[in-house]
Amino acid sequence: MRLLTLVYGFTAYLVGLSGLTYFFLFMGGWSFLPVHIDSGDSGNPLTALLINLGLILLFAVQHSFMARDRFKQALKKILPAAAERSTYVLLSGAVTWLICLCWQPFAGTVWNIENEILQVVLVALQLLGWATAVASTFAINHFDLMGLQQVYLNYTRRPEPSPRFAERFMYRVVRHPIQLGILVGMWSTPWMSLTHLLLSASMTCYILVGLYFEERDLVAALGDDYRQYRRRVPKLIPLPRLKN
Repeated sequence: MRLLTLVYGFTAYLVGLSGLTYFFLFMGGWSFLPVHIDSGDSGNPLTALLINLGLILLFAVQHSFMARDRFKQALKKILPAAAERSTYVLLSGAVTWLICLCWQPFAGTVWNIENEILQVVLVALQLLGWATAVASTFAINHFDLMGLQQVYLNYTRRPEPSPRFAERFMYRVVRHPIQLGILVGMWSTPWMSLTHLLLSASMTCYILVGLYFEERDLVAALGDDYRQYRRRVPKLIPLPRLKN
């Protein structure tokens, strides 16, 4: 069972990582992809809207409900406790793939930057956003976040370390650099189509709502350490706070 759990964890990691990587490229509209945010022809707007809303709802339900402690405890009664995080990563990757492959296009352009210098700047900013999101996972614990640490420790019969508060690297500048990087990556584009706008706006709304519940859970888990951290460090916009 421990070996099966380890294989399951590595499989979930590959699905989750590939889904995230494809999403980054998908949002960039890179032409070498078979399907990207601006590929395909627009069809019936109402049908496209309903499908896209369904995809966002699926994403929100999966990410939100599976992140709640009550769901985690229920899942641990069915699967090995070490596989709980891997299951979240596996389904997150599957849903992300589904969004990339099934997102419906809309006709229309919001902005189209023709200046070559600005195009390069925006693409560079987009890549910086994705790099920030990925690097931020390593600033805390990438392998714990993606479920690999849990299945490995379970396989080697070692206990999981207790969660502790750590303030390092990008987390000294903003409290949620992963989400900041994703927001920068989604919105930094020289060509903002209506299709791109709808996905970026939907994801932004979800991130802002999701951070409210995430911070509530962090306060419950970490107590005064996180309350003091929240007073010192801004949430998403890396601007210095004015002192009284």
